[in-house]
Amino acid sequence: MRLKMCSIHVKDPAAAHSFYTGTLGFETLMAMQEYNLYIIKDPGADANSVGLLLEPSDNPIAANYMNALHDAGLPAIVFGVPDVQAEYDRLINEGVVFRGEPAEDPSGISAVFDDGCGNFVQLHQD
Repeated sequence: MRLKMCSIHVKDPAAAHSFYTGTLGFETLMAMQEYNLYIIKDPGADANSVGLLLEPSDNPIAANYMNALHDAGLPAIVFGVPDVQAEYDRLINEGVVFRGEPAEDPSGISAVFDDGCGNFVQLHQD
């Protein structure tokens, strides 16, 4: 058994797809614009890698969950990066809004940013 796909609820899947691919650097695994369906994957990963579904939050339960996480300042997802400071600097230059500078705690170095699509995302150093 292996992880095949997970999802993150977003306000606008097309806008999220643009941000996650254009700004964050993920690659499109599947895009069906007519169905508002977008699945992304790690850059350079093969077609059998884990997909991340940018799921519309048009369901009231999903919207409530997404909004509650955001209101509480909690990340909806964590992405691993080799160097949080370098990624922070790159994304700041792209106009991404962070909640603060990278910080270290017992779990490692991390930083949290707003994806502009209804979620906070945490970067964590691999």
